[in-house]
Amino acid sequence: MFEKSLTDLIRGIRANKKNEQKYIAVCLQEIRNEVKSNDLDIKSTAVAKLTYLQMLGYDMSWASFYMVEVMSSPKFLHKRTGYLAATLSFQQDTDVLMLTTNLIKKDLASPAPVDIGIALNGLSHIVTPDLARDLSPDLVSMLNHSRPYIRKKVVLVLYKVFLKYPEALRISFPRLKEKLEDPDPSVVSAVISVICELARKNPKNYLSLAPQLFKLLTTSSNNWMLIKIIKLFASLTPLEPRLIKKLLPPLTSLIQTTPAMSLLYECIYTVITGGFLEAAGEAGHALAATCTNKLRKFLEDPDQNLKYVGLLAMSKLLATHPRLVAEHKDLILECIDDEDISIRLRALDLVVGMVHRKNIVEIVKRLITHIMPDQPEQSLHDPSTIFDPVYRTDIIHRIIFMCSQNHYHHLNDFEWYISVLMGITYKAGVNVGDVLTNQLMDVSVRVKSVREYAVQQMYHLLQDKKFLETAKRRDSNIEVLSAAAWICGEYCNYLQDIPSTLECLLAPQAAHLPVKVQTIYVHSVIKIFAYWTSQLTSQWNTELQHEFVKVTQVMCDKMDMFTHSTDLEVQERAYDVKSLFTIILDAVNAQDGVPAVLEGLPELFFMYELNPVAPKAQSKVPIPEGLDLDAWINDPLPDLVDDMDSDDSKESAQPSYQHKKKKKHSKKDASDDEDTKERRRAARREARKNDPFYIPSSDKKLVEFDSDIDSIPVVELRLDDIKKPKKSKKTKKPVVQPIYAEEEMPENAALSDEEKPAKKKGSVYTKKSTRDIFESAEDAGLNNVDLSTPLGEDEKFEQPKAYLSPEEVRIKEEARYRAERKELRALQVVVYSTYDCQQSLTMCL
Repeated sequence: MFEKSLTDLIRGIRANKKNEQKYIAVCLQEIRNEVKSNDLDIKSTAVAKLTYLQMLGYDMSWASFYMVEVMSSPKFLHKRTGYLAATLSFQQDTDVLMLTTNLIKKDLASPAPVDIGIALNGLSHIVTPDLARDLSPDLVSMLNHSRPYIRKKVVLVLYKVFLKYPEALRISFPRLKEKLEDPDPSVVSAVISVICELARKNPKNYLSLAPQLFKLLTTSSNNWMLIKIIKLFASLTPLEPRLIKKLLPPLTSLIQTTPAMSLLYECIYTVITGGFLEAAGEAGHALAATCTNKLRKFLEDPDQNLKYVGLLAMSKLLATHPRLVAEHKDLILECIDDEDISIRLRALDLVVGMVHRKNIVEIVKRLITHIMPDQPEQSLHDPSTIFDPVYRTDIIHRIIFMCSQNHYHHLNDFEWYISVLMGITYKAGVNVGDVLTNQLMDVSVRVKSVREYAVQQMYHLLQDKKFLETAKRRDSNIEVLSAAAWICGEYCNYLQDIPSTLECLLAPQAAHLPVKVQTIYVHSVIKIFAYWTSQLTSQWNTELQHEFVKVTQVMCDKMDMFTHSTDLEVQERAYDVKSLFTIILDAVNAQDGVPAVLEGLPELFFMYELNPVAPKAQSKVPIPEGLDLDAWINDPLPDLVDDMDSDDSKESAQPSYQHKKKKKHSKKDASDDEDTKERRRAARREARKNDPFYIPSSDKKLVEFDSDIDSIPVVELRLDDIKKPKKSKKTKKPVVQPIYAEEEMPENAALSDEEKPAKKKGSVYTKKSTRDIFESAEDAGLNNVDLSTPLGEDEKFEQPKAYLSPEEVRIKEEARYRAERKELRALQVVVYSTYDCQQSLTMCL
């Protein structure tokens, strides 16, 4: 009578903060004694206290049997405590779950609605395959309960039962379908929710519900139910495209009239992703414009959740209607400066797709402020986000992707782009040197008109001693020096001060640079030196000769810091360059005039201009005459050929047959040697199909690939057909078109008549694909249930078998014993008869 209540336990824990563990240990010992009491009030209070302690992290699985006892109490307060404890502690492998079957059956048959409701709620948490199998008939029969409260709960519990026992779905689906016409709207809403979840796993089963669902869509005023119905139709329309034309009018009406933001978003999202815009034909553009105008309200709303889903829907619409999305550029750019990082990243995805020649400079400047804020103390961004290396790296990759996509299609001013890359090099705060190096070199090679400006910028970078001091920092982009050295070496004709450039490349700080940078430094030194000698030969005299010898000797001595490098490639290149310097010095000292070695040195590096390679150059390399790619290089071993012929004879039958069809013009009476060779070639081609180290030479795969591309339903945007509004004539400044270097192709390249014209694809900033993280093994069973075929006569719920009485068990055991004795006697007769026959045969012989 002096037991602690739950309130006393909570107060005691708060009063013993210093000795909380000790106090709880004492309480647990008291609870262990209380749960053994025959008084259900004391036992129920003990279970309630255990439930509270379980939420604090203490194990209560040892008291599972006592929970079942409290669940069986006729009092509602006790029963509620027991079910609550069970839902929190019972697992799928709890051994006392088998004792709850009849207990739950009894509560489901109770005349008190509260008892039924509490049993249904508890069952939804602790249901197992055995419980689902045994209780399915009771639950299905309760779908006709007189109270809507019970019918609604039964419908929702059935979803959990289907997950554990998928066979129940097929048997109970007709009854579940009837509830779509239930007079109570809460029951109908529960059925829609269950069907919507089931359709996510196998939507084909629920196409037959389309008429009823459409009726509910056009008559119901419950927004939450309408959202579920629209989601359900979104999963059905890919299987039945004819539904799109039927659904288009009601969805359009909802988009234009509903004030509910949640319903509005679901309608817009379904229209965008479900193919409704394409099916609408000429009205699709007007519908897309309506969707974007409605989505603008989401972006203007202060609620961050609405802003995020608005950006998400905009990104889906961007693929088909980019100009409509670009009309709201002002709001999207404001979202880039939002404090919420998730909204900012979603807005960045949109900005990448909106970029074009007219706005790329504005967008890039806006993004650069995220990595190089002018006034950090007045920045709108969270400082932890601004200095987050992952975020800064992502911004830089997006900038480079926007500028370089489609071979720099959106760029007019490449000098501006070089300046942007240089600014990122100095103030990025993250190591993106490899990306910047590739961009600087690629732009310099492709765009002739920017080479002079690029050389000037690279020269300033090589001179920057402060930048060299950052070589050992983790966030340094010191790798960009390799691009600077390579550009200065390749296009050294634009250098204004060659000796100063050579001095920068041979500075003592160069020995502390990464080995990749040192390698390029050494190679650039000899290239610049070779170009310099070609300039000196035209004004060669005695004074210049002495000066040249001094400079060359100094360079040869400074090359020793590279010859002592620990990297083998740097050593090898340094020794090669030093040997060239030695040869040049010997030749210059040996004669007064210009040595022949100085005149021939530039030809080693500047024989031809380095141009970019065309993307299709590799595929257009012609096969040399007389080269048979299918012939053996060496004669094959006989055993190997025999094994291949025996293993792949079946698989090679079809290729060899096709080959014979193509060779109809050959002689009819081929020799055995030709047939053997052809069979070997076919087997070899078949064996090489899955070889990752073999590059096929034929164009068959290219043709197959092109045919696959043509079968993909791509939405083709013809922006040229849109009538542009007349504008007043304005004087525009002439835009200087950049001069691109001609892309190189192999000699005697094959003509491109056989190649299909490549379709223009929109550039998308790709990310790693994600999968459904909520998919579990329980869903696999529902995927195999087929609801399209009618129920068979034998498809019924398993009826539980009653236990036999002791007398019935005794009679059954006696009958089994008599049957076994009868079989034993028959076996003995057969054995004795066989023995007698053997004895008689022996005597006769």
